[in-house]
Amino acid sequence: MLGCGKVAVKHRKTIAAVDPSVRISFASRDGERAAEFARKYRGTAWWGSYQAAIVDPSVDAVLVATPPVLHLDLTMRALAAGKHVIVEKPAFLHSTDVDTVEAAATAAGRRVLVGENYCYKPLTAVLRTLIASGELGDVRFVSVNALKDSIHPGWRGDAEVAGGGALFEGGVHWVHLMAELGLTIGKVTGFRPGPAQGLERSTLAVFRYVEGPMGSLHHSWETPGRCRGLQLSRIAGTKGSVTFESNGIVVFVRGTRGSHWIFPGFRDIEGYRGMFRDFIAVLRGAGEPRMTLAKARRDLALVEDATADSGGDR
Repeated sequence: MLGCGKVAVKHRKTIAAVDPSVRISFASRDGERAAEFARKYRGTAWWGSYQAAIVDPSVDAVLVATPPVLHLDLTMRALAAGKHVIVEKPAFLHSTDVDTVEAAATAAGRRVLVGENYCYKPLTAVLRTLIASGELGDVRFVSVNALKDSIHPGWRGDAEVAGGGALFEGGVHWVHLMAELGLTIGKVTGFRPGPAQGLERSTLAVFRYVEGPMGSLHHSWETPGRCRGLQLSRIAGTKGSVTFESNGIVVFVRGTRGSHWIFPGFRDIEGYRGMFRDFIAVLRGAGEPRMTLAKARRDLALVEDATADSGGDR
């Protein structure tokens, strides 16, 4: 683990649950913090610098769990040292960075995997299956609500460290969901409510799908939510509709097969277990990951387009 923060703790616990045979170690620019993490979370080893971990021959792969501004540099250094890389989302600051990384990974004969857990969320699979089944008829509208109030943004409030605003750092999850419904996004336009200066905290992104539907994503880090963050989203077609809790708790379908409820799955509602099962299998030679670099490039390009159109800083 390169970086000792909350996400490192989450990933360490998830990996231990998925495959206890994987040995986890910790690296930080603060040696005391890395040592503390190793003691607290049963790390095999620890290092007081990222580079020391990257070049250590006992390391097979690094998981880049640092702020985004460091992702590209650490990924390239790890590939140069012959390591596989798992990099947190958003993977890199620019979609074109994916091309650079992909070329380096091919040259090194190593894998670069992007930790986009929404690719593995049960909700994503359920919505894609419903649309493909024809139960809704021809889809006309996709409307997703992803609103919350991020009171303590930490480094995410620092443009030089975060690399972008709310849509870049957190909204990329939801952009991925909009792009993984079995529909092809042809164009995205962004609208920025509120002040036009500084890091963006709210965005309305409008998607035009090649197949005909229109989509909207209401994303914000400055709007207090109700019911502890629970909110409803909807997909409407010519023969039915789907109303779903945005995070994936429950789905209600009214379509050609009548009305029914679907519970996508609580055990792995965020998709992290499925993601690490896939990643560990890929690193052991199982084939291609479900979350590919091509999808990471697409997601970043969509965020870039939405941000450019909104007329403000990313």
